[in-house]
Amino acid sequence: MDYQKYDLTEEARLALNYIDGMTDRAYDYLPYWLVTPHKKPAEAEHCKVDDAELVGSWLEATDSLRGILGDVGESKNLYEGFRRRVLSSWGEHGLRFHEAYPWTHTIHSSFHEMGYILPALNRLVKNNPDDKEAEARASGLVRGMRSLVIERKVNTFWSGDSYEKKPIYEFPNDVYLKDGGFDLTRHTGRGEQCIRNAVSLHALVDRYVIAGDEVALDLATGMANYLLGPSRYFNYKFEFFGHVHSALWVAAGLIYLYRVVDNQKYLVAGENIYRYVVSLGSSFGWIPEYAQWHKPEDEHCETCCIKDLILCCEELIKCGKTEYWDDMNRFARNQLSENQVKYTGYVVVDNTIPDGNGKTYHDLDKRLLGGYTGGSEPNSISLTRFRSIAGCCVGTGPIALGILWKNVTTETDGILSVNLHTDKETADYRLSHKMPDEGVISLELKKDTSAGFRIYPFMGKEWKLYQNGKEIAPLWQIEENVAYVKDAKNGDVLELRFPIETVEKKEFFAGKEYTAFWRGADVVDLLPHGEHVRLYQRDNRIPKYYPTPDDLEYQGQVSRGPTQQGQVKK
Repeated sequence: MDYQKYDLTEEARLALNYIDGMTDRAYDYLPYWLVTPHKKPAEAEHCKVDDAELVGSWLEATDSLRGILGDVGESKNLYEGFRRRVLSSWGEHGLRFHEAYPWTHTIHSSFHEMGYILPALNRLVKNNPDDKEAEARASGLVRGMRSLVIERKVNTFWSGDSYEKKPIYEFPNDVYLKDGGFDLTRHTGRGEQCIRNAVSLHALVDRYVIAGDEVALDLATGMANYLLGPSRYFNYKFEFFGHVHSALWVAAGLIYLYRVVDNQKYLVAGENIYRYVVSLGSSFGWIPEYAQWHKPEDEHCETCCIKDLILCCEELIKCGKTEYWDDMNRFARNQLSENQVKYTGYVVVDNTIPDGNGKTYHDLDKRLLGGYTGGSEPNSISLTRFRSIAGCCVGTGPIALGILWKNVTTETDGILSVNLHTDKETADYRLSHKMPDEGVISLELKKDTSAGFRIYPFMGKEWKLYQNGKEIAPLWQIEENVAYVKDAKNGDVLELRFPIETVEKKEFFAGKEYTAFWRGADVVDLLPHGEHVRLYQRDNRIPKYYPTPDDLEYQGQVSRGPTQQGQVKK
């Protein structure tokens, strides 16, 4: 057997390669959102979004990758460059506006985009509580947004008037013009203003937790009450019609809000929104970008949505719902991993074209490795789709990696638990695994502690626990579903072994039937196969890309990209 092994560190290394390669130093660390790898030759181009949400999400992404890899290569410079960008271009009401570039038109602030800026400010403050500039911008943004909402105070109905007993806030529009404020003749055209304007909900709650900012909590509560009440966005089962990324991000915020204010309605809403979205997709994490907007077979999976799934799982787990570890594990090592661009053999490069006018061409075959797709089909990254690589997803994918990395192990009641399975070494332990080839997970301890492994359904009932090569009877942490050894010693090697074989499972989603071949928690093949870059081809002996006749006929002063996965400088 020779299957691809899940390696979170390698995915982080590739992601950093992309962010480093697709950040334009000529424009002081301005990211490229728009990438067209299927063009011949491939190109990337600046657009308005680069200086809007991307500077926030790419800062978070870079910080997440530094947490996994340490300060390697350009990571520190990237972080500082994105920090400068986040802290620039501020205007009235504490809002951050786009900068004026040749490719920029109306200068405005979008409340959806503030959902990316506020988390970046939160992270800056968490990383450095003495960062007074970031703190001032975060405080100002929260107060500015609060000053711009409509507060619904009186319910005027045919039966008479009644006063609202709880805060209910909504924004008058989804854009705020730098010159002109709210102009109701203008809109983003995205629709669904109530949900897209509310994606800052999670960050607002986080702002309260970080800084004790009561205005942030008030704004979060009022926005949540509007969404769950007068907006009528969700039905009684918390189903909805529209943008999955926004709805899931809001769901995570609702669950976080429950943890802070202990109001059960927020937990019920958040968990059921999550469950509804999961019902639209696959068991391995493919979910549609939109709910009920298109025919199911025309949908594709945006990496931003998978980040939200993982964030929701983390929030639910923090509420004591440990059953969501299984979802987090499956979604991470399958669809999130497959949505990363690890092969660029199809990319045509022409290094004779000079960069300029907001476009870049050189070495895109190497620079695109590690990006994330904004539009995967269940079985492929189709090059005919728009956003086969998307700048927004390049930010959120690494944020998800950061969530996973800090949850690889946790400690509860003095017991170190292995939750997610990747190779990882810290000052306290060395973790390794052999999946999906073999059902073996090893934990070498570097300190005296009680330690063990979370037990998952895919491990079956015949798993066994070993200490220094000898099978032992484990103790059981029932509420966490963890089998552990009490008072293990520095140098002890704990090992969980379980049988693993290929299991064929059929499921219907995205408008058709698919057959997934599972080995433990990993999908190693998926039928029918897709085009052009096939996903879930995890047998290392099988090529991942199958050229089209157009590829074979193309000639000229060009070069092909790497033909192996993950060819970047170590």
